[in-house]
Amino acid sequence: MDTHVIAAGLPALGWAIHGGMLLRRLATARRDPLTGLHTRAGWTTRAEHLLARHPAALVVLVDLDDFKAVNDTHGHAAGDAVLTATARRLTRWCGRHGIAARLGGDEFAAIVTDPARTPGPDALRTALARPVPYAGGLLPVSASVGCCHRADLPVPALTDALSAADIDMYAAKGRGRRNTHR
Repeated sequence: MDTHVIAAGLPALGWAIHGGMLLRRLATARRDPLTGLHTRAGWTTRAEHLLARHPAALVVLVDLDDFKAVNDTHGHAAGDAVLTATARRLTRWCGRHGIAARLGGDEFAAIVTDPARTPGPDALRTALARPVPYAGGLLPVSASVGCCHRADLPVPALTDALSAADIDMYAAKGRGRRNTHR
């Protein structure tokens, strides 16, 4: 083989490998390392696109109730178990018709393009309230859930949908944790 051809091809190979590594780093930066869910940055762009294209879309916010008590009482590993269980449950609820994200701490979000193909918000509340197995026991879990249908917005903007879902979520917290007064 001609050494000139090899010498000319090596920089191209190096740049191709470098580009692949950068793409993997970018993908990793858009995923939460603990839960595997999209981060706020990775989710927002996709959610804006889905909200604009799907008239039936539903935006959901989830905030774990009294999460600090889990960490303080059972330790951070127990808190991590609750976060990963919440992520799995939210992802399962979304199914193939939505995407979930961990916005930070104990806050999660999701958008589903066709809510009729999910079990519904009440089923999500029930799933999120199931105790989480940990170290031979069960950790109590509760979450407040807020929802906003795209159809309820004058303009389909993600910031408005998140704001409306946030108001709904805090109204649920005001009626009692665990959404018992819904």
